[in-house]
Amino acid sequence: MNDVIVIGGGLAGCATAYYLARDGVAVTVLERSELNTQASGSNAGSLHAQIPHDPFVNRGPQWARTFAPTIGLLRHSIDVWRDLPATLDADLEVSLRGGLLVATDASQMASIAAKAEVECSQGLEVRLLGRADVRTLAPYLSDTIVGGAFCPDEGKASPLAATLAYARAARALGARFVRHAEVTRIAPTHDGFEVSAGTELFRAGRVVNAAGADAGKIAALLGISIDVQGFAIQVAVTERVGPLIPHLVYSAGDKLTLKQNQAGSILIGGGWPARWHSRGYPTTDPDSLERNMAVALAVVPALGALRVIRTWAAVVNGTDDWKPILGEVPGTPGFFINFFPWMGFTAGPAVAQIVASLVQGKPAPFDVDLSPFLLASA
Repeated sequence: MNDVIVIGGGLAGCATAYYLARDGVAVTVLERSELNTQASGSNAGSLHAQIPHDPFVNRGPQWARTFAPTIGLLRHSIDVWRDLPATLDADLEVSLRGGLLVATDASQMASIAAKAEVECSQGLEVRLLGRADVRTLAPYLSDTIVGGAFCPDEGKASPLAATLAYARAARALGARFVRHAEVTRIAPTHDGFEVSAGTELFRAGRVVNAAGADAGKIAALLGISIDVQGFAIQVAVTERVGPLIPHLVYSAGDKLTLKQNQAGSILIGGGWPARWHSRGYPTTDPDSLERNMAVALAVVPALGALRVIRTWAAVVNGTDDWKPILGEVPGTPGFFINFFPWMGFTAGPAVAQIVASLVQGKPAPFDVDLSPFLLASA
């Protein structure tokens, strides 16, 4: 019998397994396909700390104040990312040279300033920039940019490397990984849970639901309803080029994220919707690709000389209010949820440490108020 079963072999699951195994907990990870094949390995690798601008504009300052406690989780996780390559003895391509949200008119600047006020109230460093400041910091930007906001604690890492590095480190500490084992049944027992996955039956005292976009389906096996959704979005990558974009770049005018990876390719995204194939998997939408490239070109004109060599679509997990769901489920002792929507790649390391501590009945390792994220507080 295991101490803990973790359901999901993405970043959340593998990181949670690592921190549990590091504390001497006997843990088994169940993954329905291969490790790191869903959102954890298909995202663009952005490390975010700022409040997302698009929902801020669409939902307003009141939503931002509700979302604001999440900033603390993101900040703590970025601090973990700084030391993570050394912790896991792996090249994770972590680069934290700052995030730059740019504007093309006064209205966009006003929205940026209002958002920055909320962010600064949470202890996040955000500096407002005028036209001259932007040109000095980022000369690669278009002359149409009139200003923006700079957050020095943002950047990027490799989604292809991080989850697998956590898995390797967890295995070295005794964690067991079972792939191609889809969970079909969870039943409470007198001393924990029975979990049917693939052709095997597993038993554990506690279970962590770290199944990403499928977290709602896993919770439903115990009659638990949580507001979890999966959204198909897409990313594009260009051919390699010399150093051009050192920052994580956003646009206040439309959905955009831009960054250059270690190999020299530019990753272009921002949450543009992909299509759902008739067989149930996401596929690139040419219309979204065209609009995404137009926004990117308007912000960084030098991209016009580059070819897009690959696009891909993936399912990102989300909640309507953008807030994470963490901790033990009320009324179901021993069943925990590790779910961070939209920006789970950034938050993964810190949230995994928090959940691993809660599973063991220990206080969270960071000075963060978890009450907004616990189902008990809903």
